[in-house]
Amino acid sequence: MALFPPQPNIPQQMPPMPQQPATPTSAGLSPDDLNHARQLADRIRARFAQTLVGQDNLREALIVTMVSGGHILIESVPGLAKTTAAQTLATSVSGSFKRVQCTPDLMPSDLVGTQVFDFSTQRFSTQIGPIHANFVLLDEINRSNAKTQSAMLEAMAEGATTIGGERIALPQPFMVIATENPIEEEGTFNLPEAQMDRFTMKAVMGYPSADEEQRMLAMLTKRGSDTVDAKTLEGDVLSLADIEFLRAAARRVHVSKAIMGYAVDIVATSRGAGTHPIADLSTKVRLGASPRASIALIRVGQAAALLAGRDYVIPEDIRMFAHEILRHRILLTFEALADGVTSDQVVDSVVATVPVP
Repeated sequence: MALFPPQPNIPQQMPPMPQQPATPTSAGLSPDDLNHARQLADRIRARFAQTLVGQDNLREALIVTMVSGGHILIESVPGLAKTTAAQTLATSVSGSFKRVQCTPDLMPSDLVGTQVFDFSTQRFSTQIGPIHANFVLLDEINRSNAKTQSAMLEAMAEGATTIGGERIALPQPFMVIATENPIEEEGTFNLPEAQMDRFTMKAVMGYPSADEEQRMLAMLTKRGSDTVDAKTLEGDVLSLADIEFLRAAARRVHVSKAIMGYAVDIVATSRGAGTHPIADLSTKVRLGASPRASIALIRVGQAAALLAGRDYVIPEDIRMFAHEILRHRILLTFEALADGVTSDQVVDSVVATVPVP
């Protein structure tokens, strides 16, 4: 049963897929660009097939987040291959990769770097930290303290760090893949809303099916090791130039005014506004999604369209990752939490209520 009843006179079925715009933008993509983008994405998927069983939604969320130029937060209980998925994406590209195991005593200098006095030259030298990499895995990010989280926020928001008053730009492309364990309470620090909003997506992993778990055991038995060695994986890795091409191509995907209005309407509805506001939403939602959600819906929609071989965005591209984009940006009231309401249920109602263009 839906959390909120459907509003009257709202179409509940998806209309036929719109045709390609008759007047593409001057910076449109050629068929060769679209074909090349799909080939690059297929190469990454082929690497995932060698390391991960199931979890197709997580795989696509990671790839689309990378192409859209964002960051992703992965939440699940232990043992569901969060780290393996993150490492697979990072090692599919020839760029630098660093993993940081977050702990309560992790300090900002351990992450961004520090200045060290060199007695031979009588000067301070800057030693950069592991955040200065193309792909950074922050394992169990909610175990780091507030001061360290603020350093992470600066890196994600500004694309640079500050060491001893010196601003150092991060390498490009730059992507943060963070994981968190929702069942841990002791020794953890909740991520502030401002930092949660910096993540383009929040993916939630569930337990595999019995068949998937059996296939996982067969893969481990055949491999002979419980850990993945990137050097043994088949297939060529992507270059940094390939990632830059994918990101630049995604920005050139055409977005119509109707699609922009659809994304804005979804986000506005989560705030209690929109063209078809949901009755009594204020009793369930304390704070709706920010304008960063609208930006994420469009950027992710462009990336999803590109990887699907289209140079224009359709409503399905917006709806595909609506839960991953909105679930961590909607804050529930105490009454809703007490009643067992989840943010995913709110997103279900929002998506069902907003009419599709």
